[in-house]
Amino acid sequence: MGDASERAPAAIAQNVIAPAVVAWYREHRRDLPWREPGFPAWGTLVSEFMLQQTPVARVIPRLAEWLDRWPTPGHLAASPAGDAVRAWDRLGYPRRALNLHAAAVAITERHGGRVPPDVDALLELPGVGPYTARAVAVFAYGLRHPVVDTNVRRVLARAVDGAALPGPASTRRDLAAMEALLPDDDADAAVFNAGAMELGAVVCTARSPRCEECPIRSACAWRAAGYPAHEGPRAPVQKRYEGSDRQARGVILGELRRSEVPVPEGALASLWPDAAQFARALAGLERDGLVRAHDDGWVLPD
Repeated sequence: MGDASERAPAAIAQNVIAPAVVAWYREHRRDLPWREPGFPAWGTLVSEFMLQQTPVARVIPRLAEWLDRWPTPGHLAASPAGDAVRAWDRLGYPRRALNLHAAAVAITERHGGRVPPDVDALLELPGVGPYTARAVAVFAYGLRHPVVDTNVRRVLARAVDGAALPGPASTRRDLAAMEALLPDDDADAAVFNAGAMELGAVVCTARSPRCEECPIRSACAWRAAGYPAHEGPRAPVQKRYEGSDRQARGVILGELRRSEVPVPEGALASLWPDAAQFARALAGLERDGLVRAHDDGWVLPD
């Protein structure tokens, strides 16, 4: 039998990286609501919807308000979808509110009001993709699955592949890479999933990694290679928000959220200076199911 240097890289990485990340996370993790003991699976699902492309600091107060108002999927399912859109307020990407409401209805009708633990069943819920399904199964139910988000992909790219940034996302490839590092024990696997995310979020950041604070710096292939610069394609830069269709949509939704009665189209149009852009934004909102026409104007969906 050969020594450790002859073993497969994934096995070496699992033996070194996973225990170090698990130990670091248990000592340094941030105190976040969805990490509290006994936090409900429904709360985990809601938090995952809210955290998509939204900073943690903005999610925490809105999550508390949401769960206070709708503590179970059944409570949300019994409310109009428009209430979910109104409560979403400025979290961004309001289509997520509609998907979450639809997921609550599906959970109530298909699963007796209980968020299912099975990944395949979770994937059948509206708005739930590969990441969210595995995150709920792992963090709410303690099941052993790899969970990969943007932060995890960056940690794996640097620590295992020696690259400054990950290549194009691939669900199959990314899950396999995380699976290769996942501890066999269910509890340790869940902690490692959370720890890899945390490490990428607060230490192994995209622009200013704090390598001297990293628990796996001695095993990091990127560090060992001398921190080579990224040579692949860069992630696309998000378009400016000011003056965009997204801002126009937000202005329209904001006015409808504030009103308990239909808002005439003329009143909405007066809020945005570009008539063509306003019409495009309103049509897009209607197409997405976020607004609907009423005899007296426009309202949020039923």
